[in-house]
Amino acid sequence: MGLPALGLLLAAGLLHTQASPSARSFQLDYKHNCFLKDGAPFRYISGSIHYARVPRPAWRDRLLKMYMSGLSAVQVYVPWNYHETLPGVYDFTGNRDVEAFLDLTAELGLLVILRPGPYICAEWEMGGLPAWLLWKPDIILRTSSPAYLAAVDSWLHVLLPKIKPRLYHQGGNIISVQVENEYGSYYACDHGYLRHLLGSFRALLGSEVLLFTTDSARAQELHCGTLQGLYATVDFGPGSNVTEAFGAQRRVEPKGPLVNSEYYTGWLDYWGEAHASTSAAWVARGLEDMLQLGASVNMQVVSWQRAQPPGQWASPLAFISLGSGQQGLYMFHGGTNFAYWSGADYKGQYKPVTTSYDYDAPLSEAGDPTEKLFAIRMVISKFQPLPAGPMPPATPKYAYGWVALRKYADLLDVLDVLCPSGPIQSQFPLTFEALKQIHGFVVYHTQLPWDVPDPATLGAPPHSICDRGYVMLQKEYQGTLERDGQTTLHVTGRAGDSLDILMENMGRISFGANTSDFKGLLGNLSLNSRPLSNWLIYPLAIDTAVQQGWPHTALPKSSGGRVGPAFYTGTFETPGIAWDTFVKFPGWSKGLLWINGFNLGRYWSCRGPQQTLFVPGSVLHAGHPNNITVLELEGAPPTPLLLFLDRPLYNRTLGCSTTATE
Repeated sequence: MGLPALGLLLAAGLLHTQASPSARSFQLDYKHNCFLKDGAPFRYISGSIHYARVPRPAWRDRLLKMYMSGLSAVQVYVPWNYHETLPGVYDFTGNRDVEAFLDLTAELGLLVILRPGPYICAEWEMGGLPAWLLWKPDIILRTSSPAYLAAVDSWLHVLLPKIKPRLYHQGGNIISVQVENEYGSYYACDHGYLRHLLGSFRALLGSEVLLFTTDSARAQELHCGTLQGLYATVDFGPGSNVTEAFGAQRRVEPKGPLVNSEYYTGWLDYWGEAHASTSAAWVARGLEDMLQLGASVNMQVVSWQRAQPPGQWASPLAFISLGSGQQGLYMFHGGTNFAYWSGADYKGQYKPVTTSYDYDAPLSEAGDPTEKLFAIRMVISKFQPLPAGPMPPATPKYAYGWVALRKYADLLDVLDVLCPSGPIQSQFPLTFEALKQIHGFVVYHTQLPWDVPDPATLGAPPHSICDRGYVMLQKEYQGTLERDGQTTLHVTGRAGDSLDILMENMGRISFGANTSDFKGLLGNLSLNSRPLSNWLIYPLAIDTAVQQGWPHTALPKSSGGRVGPAFYTGTFETPGIAWDTFVKFPGWSKGLLWINGFNLGRYWSCRGPQQTLFVPGSVLHAGHPNNITVLELEGAPPTPLLLFLDRPLYNRTLGCSTTATE
């Protein structure tokens, strides 16, 4: 699982041969167990960056800082669902212009290790697979399922021709390409699928490019995740026996460089868990120990699938790998899960990932050099010259202060705007996928079929709330139903009273066998165990409306003081500048924030750990009003205010209530 982190990799070449001046190649040397670039020994240090998590105006700043840190390569995922937003509908413009990003890496003198999937994990929504794949009822993801392969082939025939001219042997800077990602951890173990991918990559990229796979060192995963013709690498971290791990790689690759694809240096943030941080000195010490032994290492945030909490990690000296290596995963710069792109993990329960993708990386979420970066840079300088010149400084930040908002309307009062095509009638609830709703929200509306004078149990079958349901009776908020949490509420009412459930997709699972993660109401709600029926279902297009200027271009709706899902609006002006900032939500519960139509992602102040959302300066208008739209899902403070700061805040807070009366 490509879990985020530092993503440093060292590829040490030990062969003493000379390259032909006209040769341009990147190859494996099986005789000397190393890599060759243009026929000569080659060593590189790389770090990961995800262009989809960094605003395009910041690409150059982040890449330059990586270059000035001493890195010679970057590792880049290509999220399929970020580009093929609907079947046959492709977007390579603006922030999705992967060709422009790759060209910028070349301009700055950085090599690229490309990871185009089709599955990438990366804590990205559904691991990079498009949710519209689930519209096909017979599809089996990441297998030889004809429906799946047809979609994959169509995508690869669009993407890979853009990649081929940028391969190293073609004059570009892409030195290697990964096929799939940790496929051995997937239940299917379908070698026919891997053979199909190998054939497609070779047909579209040619025979010279180095193709590789990545899997854990477990025998079963290496059996299922490797294939002749794809160079097999392993990943392991603290707590692993290095000799055994590389022995596992040697059982599938008797010759060639030993590669540890993921050496873990941090921890992942989930909503409702403590913010993770790791010691810069610890990371630097482990890096230097491994460099001194010519090790290959990919420094990586630790995965809960494979490791222990930071306090239980062993000394980095225990995890030194010998030999040369290739590949780089996570993270030198993490960035932000804007809009709805954060994924989720599953370990006994659903664990959605925070909006921030900072991961305590050397470059912070805002792209600022950290103590960890300078410690790593100092270590690198002991083994190779650093680029001439100073490290670019942190981007300027500004605390714009308090901004007052006003309530615009309750969500249920603007369904005509948010669902202009009108509701879909159905006897029983339909999933997001059946409704062809990719992200966001859906309202399920029905009426109480009989009088309920005494509290009755409104409940859902197990595993049918995906992922949070905000319940309103007669437009009054009753509480929240939650996946792997509270799935019942007690209600009273009269026959004919309106019952509405606003269902929120918190991000599809990105790792493991659960990537077919359907959203919405997966089963019918019942009242005292009697099923409810006759639903009107509203798929909401909130982002479309906000991007078109709503609600700032509309007349305010009259609304009372009800709690529950509602929109709030406001404006603020900057003092002639448009600098990065962080917005805090004092007294708010959970929701989303848009500024000037740009979706900055989810906040969840009462759940934590993340307390602020990063606002890139490129989103703001200098010297002009900036329009703020907030969708608060549970309850705003009596005086709705936002606070713009010049730094992020984290805190472990688990005090959210799931009922309206607690």
